[in-house]
Amino acid sequence: MSKRFSTLLAVLLVSSLLLTACGGGAADGAGAADGGDAMECTDEIGCVEVASGDSIHLAYMLTVSGATAFLGEDSLGGIQVALANRGQVLGHDVELTGEDSGCSAEGGQTAATAVTADDSVVAIIGTNCSGAATAGLPTVSEAGLLMCSPSNTAPALTDPDQTWLPGYFRTAHNDLFQGRVAAEFAYNELGAMTAATIHDGSPYADQLQQVFAATFAELGGTVTFQGAVNVGDTDMRPVLTSVAADSPDVLYFPIFEPEGPFIVSQATEIDGLENTVLMGADGLLADSFPENSGENVVGMFLSGPYVTGAEYDAFLADWESQIGGVPPSGFHAFAYDCTNMILDAVEAVAQQGSDGSLLIGRQALRDAMASTTGYAGLTGSLACNEYGDCATGEALAVFEITQAELDGNWPPAAVYTP
Repeated sequence: MSKRFSTLLAVLLVSSLLLTACGGGAADGAGAADGGDAMECTDEIGCVEVASGDSIHLAYMLTVSGATAFLGEDSLGGIQVALANRGQVLGHDVELTGEDSGCSAEGGQTAATAVTADDSVVAIIGTNCSGAATAGLPTVSEAGLLMCSPSNTAPALTDPDQTWLPGYFRTAHNDLFQGRVAAEFAYNELGAMTAATIHDGSPYADQLQQVFAATFAELGGTVTFQGAVNVGDTDMRPVLTSVAADSPDVLYFPIFEPEGPFIVSQATEIDGLENTVLMGADGLLADSFPENSGENVVGMFLSGPYVTGAEYDAFLADWESQIGGVPPSGFHAFAYDCTNMILDAVEAVAQQGSDGSLLIGRQALRDAMASTTGYAGLTGSLACNEYGDCATGEALAVFEITQAELDGNWPPAAVYTP
């Protein structure tokens, strides 16, 4: 062998070793690769392997039974439309399975334990209720999963000094926005000078009424009463009697069914509430709420999510053709955005083998989600901060319930947008 040939062979060997060492993914061991067969996971919290021909596995944790099932059905429909419209991702079908998280701490913990037991799950869409998320999030975060909620709104969930944990994101508004919008409407539009609130002890309801009350007082109003009922209560007369002692201009009760309809139906029985305007929030923004409340519901207001535009109209047409009817609540578009943002993140970070297999880094997936900015979603332009808030609060409004909604028409018209 000549000296020149030996030198050339050495150079080729070194070059080959360098290419082998540098081939594969991007940062965190989970970037797109052109496809050597040997893919290596260097992600700090692990990877999900998707074999050639297997599906990318997403899971949901939603309330799909009981009195709050309308929230879960609404979100599930949004996920299903997103998956149907998107088709395959990186040559793989997307499989969706799920757990009923209910609207409680117990349900959230149970669902989180079941979902995280399956290591093929890439990410979770859920929960609906903030109480379920508060309980389930430690398990989800510890497992290294990403969870995106379409309807958790409690401020504590994205507060690093309270409930927030790595892996949590939401496309739903933070109730720091909703509470302010509701208070500004009551004070500036209704001319209310006094207000009372009722919550049900859940993180969602308690934190939302606190924001409403603080903002209302900041604007110059007086908060006359802040009380609570228990989930499962049917007789609301005792708490309504306490509210009526000061005959407030507005009563704000951001709670759920069936407790909300009991408040509405019993309010006219209490002396001192004849001129009090009733006002709820997105937990009651359901097509079943007017009929369950009865004629007292006419003229009351609900704060909640508000989405418009040509793309949203196209989504509603897809819902009609794929699912039928109209969405039963207000967070379907937020679930649609959650689903697509997760799948965009998968496309951004997955290593691809030459046989079509995928290697998805869990931390890389979280990092990709956290770096989302200027995302053109159905619910507006979304940008995620480091603690998981992706919404700007622009997709909010106050709605008025009229006789038309009591007669079965849905949804109600927005009468105030900030």
